[in-house]
Amino acid sequence: MPKVTKKGQVTIPKKIRETVGIKPGSEVNFQIRNGECILKKIVKGDPLRKWAGYLKIKKPPTKLSRR
Repeated sequence: MPKVTKKGQVTIPKKIRETVGIKPGSEVNFQIRNGECILKKIVKGDPLRKWAGYLKIKKPPTKLSRR
């Protein structure tokens, strides 16, 4: 069972990190519900989504006719 350090830190067990997808640098949120503390991973939007539509792609070239 993890213990809280003097600085208020605790190690999240490996199995929980793997199950939830928490990696170094992941952001988490703590919520209190009915006297329990709930840890949730913050899922940000797709990092590539902001680039959607940025490149103007022309239509692909038509098939070349065979001679």
